[in-house]
Amino acid sequence: MASSKIDLLDVVQKILKLDTKMRFAAIIDSKGNIREAIMKTGKTNLKSQKEEEHFCKQVAQRRSMRKEFDRSLGKVRYVHVEREKVSQMVIYTKRNIVYFTMEPEMPINTKIRLITKIKKITSSL
Repeated sequence: MASSKIDLLDVVQKILKLDTKMRFAAIIDSKGNIREAIMKTGKTNLKSQKEEEHFCKQVAQRRSMRKEFDRSLGKVRYVHVEREKVSQMVIYTKRNIVYFTMEPEMPINTKIRLITKIKKITSSL
């Protein structure tokens, strides 16, 4: 029986539907290539396509840099960067990286709930 291929478009759509304040969701491979990405309808992209691609490459580089401390500190559960214009979140799955952004004025407990839900949605990636 052939293993069913995970629909990455479906995954990023599910992530964006979790909250009205979600802006962008992407699945990135270990080299930093964008496998699937969606900007939520009605939201303006804060980065150009070239900047987005460059940013995703850096996200993958930072993952490998953080691995250095896995033995002493444990694996990274998620990364949260709070900026003036956007909140950026990164979750590491076995083979991919889930990167998503949301409006910055969201309460931290809501963000933590979203991270938990997104981890469940992306656990098979």
